[in-house]
Amino acid sequence: MKCNVGGWDRFLRIIVGMVILAIGYAYNSYWGLIGLLPVLTGLTRWCPAYLPFKFSTCKGGSCDSGPSCCCGSKK
Repeated sequence: MKCNVGGWDRFLRIIVGMVILAIGYAYNSYWGLIGLLPVLTGLTRWCPAYLPFKFSTCKGGSCDSGPSCCCGSKK
């Protein structure tokens, strides 16, 4: 699996996802679960929506799945 989410993109996805989850919780709405999508894509560093466009914000460009995924890490 290639990682295609890195740097600020990853950080913003996690923060925005957490905010959406918190708002959903505050309003007792299941719509807040939509916040799981940006959180999960930020944590896994992979976004399926980027695939058809061959877009990547990751500096490394590719990696193996796992905790040492690209995005500036050295193997």
